[in-house]
Amino acid sequence: MSNLVIVESPVKARTLQRFLGDKYQIEASMGHVRDLPKSELGVDVDNNFEPRYIIPRDKRKRVNELKKMAKNISTLWLATDLDREGEAIAWHLEQLLSDSQQTALKDKQITAKDKKKKIEIKRVVFHEITENAIKEAFENPKEIDIKLVDAQQARRILDRLVGYKLSPLLWEKVKKGLSAGRVQSVALRLIVEREKEVLAFKPEEYWVIEVELQVNVENKKSKFVATVIKQNGKNLEIKNKKAADEHVNNLEKAKYLVSKVTQKEVRRFPYPPFTTSTLQQTAANRLGYSPRKTMMLSQALYERGFITYMRTDSVNLSTQAITAVRAYINESIGKVYLPNIPRIFKSKSRNAQEAHEAIRPTSVNMQLLDISKQSSSKKRKFSLNKDHVRLYDLIWKRFVACQMKEAVMDQTSVDVTATVAEEKKQQIKDYLLRATGSVMKFDGWLKLYGKDAEKDKDKVKQILPKMPENQHLNLIKLLPGQHFTEFPPRYTEASLIKELEKLGIGRPSTYAPVLSTIQERFYVEMKEKKFVPTVLGMTVTDFLMEYFADILDYAFTARMEDELDEIARGEREWKPIIKTFYEPFEKKLEQTKKIAKKVKIEVQFAGKKCPECGKELVIKIGRFGKFLACSGFPECKHTESLEEKINVKCSLDGGDIVIRHTRRRKTFYGCKNWPGCKFASWTKPKSAAAPKTSS
Repeated sequence: MSNLVIVESPVKARTLQRFLGDKYQIEASMGHVRDLPKSELGVDVDNNFEPRYIIPRDKRKRVNELKKMAKNISTLWLATDLDREGEAIAWHLEQLLSDSQQTALKDKQITAKDKKKKIEIKRVVFHEITENAIKEAFENPKEIDIKLVDAQQARRILDRLVGYKLSPLLWEKVKKGLSAGRVQSVALRLIVEREKEVLAFKPEEYWVIEVELQVNVENKKSKFVATVIKQNGKNLEIKNKKAADEHVNNLEKAKYLVSKVTQKEVRRFPYPPFTTSTLQQTAANRLGYSPRKTMMLSQALYERGFITYMRTDSVNLSTQAITAVRAYINESIGKVYLPNIPRIFKSKSRNAQEAHEAIRPTSVNMQLLDISKQSSSKKRKFSLNKDHVRLYDLIWKRFVACQMKEAVMDQTSVDVTATVAEEKKQQIKDYLLRATGSVMKFDGWLKLYGKDAEKDKDKVKQILPKMPENQHLNLIKLLPGQHFTEFPPRYTEASLIKELEKLGIGRPSTYAPVLSTIQERFYVEMKEKKFVPTVLGMTVTDFLMEYFADILDYAFTARMEDELDEIARGEREWKPIIKTFYEPFEKKLEQTKKIAKKVKIEVQFAGKKCPECGKELVIKIGRFGKFLACSGFPECKHTESLEEKINVKCSLDGGDIVIRHTRRRKTFYGCKNWPGCKFASWTKPKSAAAPKTSS
């Protein structure tokens, strides 16, 4: 063997083997092979922040196997992913394996004759696992980009310093077992601050009056609805029912006339191809996938050669990809849907790596049917499932649609004047009503995207009947409606990712683990697919904001991301950046240890009595989630599980359906009578019919 290729995973290794053949032995490192130790800080803060890397216990066997393989090779090809994490893995492998032959020579495992020359190490990168991309990468190898490695090291060390130093302080001042993180705590702050806005919100009543009108009494299709927006030239604000009734009374006596008809052509352009964050957001909104699930599915699709690399913040597309998709649109969808020139998208992210590509299919000709066949193949050891197929379909449609013509709508806006003449007072009250409608003129990219495109938009506008200006209208009925202002919406997984990206916090690879961590730590709960902070999460955030507001500052965290990007571009050295951050942070840490008092977490009463001593039961949080405990602890040690009912009976045995959680804090629904009853569902069950009983 003269060529050893190392990638991260066995699936990726098998896919590469198909293209490279028997001349290359392809092995998997199984992810990172070195890391900072878990049992200590692992960073020498007194020696220029030098990291101390170790081989984790569960990786030692694999590293030894790779070292043995490297003893008799001439060339080591490092084919790990093309981002900073992948570059760091390649660098660690180089550090571990570059001296394998020299070590083997000393140990007399090989002879000097066998060691003809030093092992040659080559770095190969590719954004898709296809035959052409692999061939090009191996024909044009490069050296490890130490700038990317430094950026990854800087992020890892920053995160370690914050987490390893702040967490023990939380144990001492708040509660044992807590954790803090540089990005994690900022994400939690967003959720907590939104919850405080919700709790402080006071809804205000307001009324909207809609009016159903008709152009021609004999033509039922000439009906339409307009909304009252102004009175005597001023915006109309209706605060209560009394005021609404007064306006309704006026409008019942009014004469209605079309005062203005405006028609214009509106164009709807397709969305850009997916980045990591927009894929996570869209998969959450359309498919209900968590960011973690989306990344697992997309990684599997990438490693099997179906899509390009899934960790990217670029919306760029290669010339070859654009040429291929334009040919597909022309031949399979229709020439009329093909723009005269390709669409070029610009990344909104200030730190987007434009050299990378957006997420797209590796072949536009591989549609849902083709991947479905592969997913159902029993011969494939690691087959795809319906979730892979649905995500692939989302990516494929987004890619094809982004190079299609825009949709064109004819939009009509009609202003209606309602005139109320009060004979006694000789006053005229004019109301302005407005109705809008649209008709599809050319479907463009919507032909492919269909109803999915409308999910991100307002409800479809009505189709207005034709009417000229100065046309008198007939009043059919008045539709006054009471409304209340709504509190700002709590964050969903999709909207939180969008906000983090907007603020410039985190990277494509960090969103999924951050959102998982704050749930696993019981800092937040998911209720109706929205983040709600727990008492613990709010307590931790309040403590950190009091003493470490700069660490949780949005602009500060975004600046750190900018500096990490500057390291990756070779514009800054990483150690001075760490030093600038750490010195004031350490002083603040020591000061807080002295002045901060122990925080008392607000007790949550369960509204139940202890069956053993009669005292109130309280809600506690343990390793596996919430449970009930006696407030008389430690004198009374009674505990019981906490089951949240949803007022639905089990369809199998009639027991209560309760909310349960997996170890990763994912919510599911199960029967209270488990393990006797095995009912379980990821989706919230609706009221079921009574279980069948034997007669």
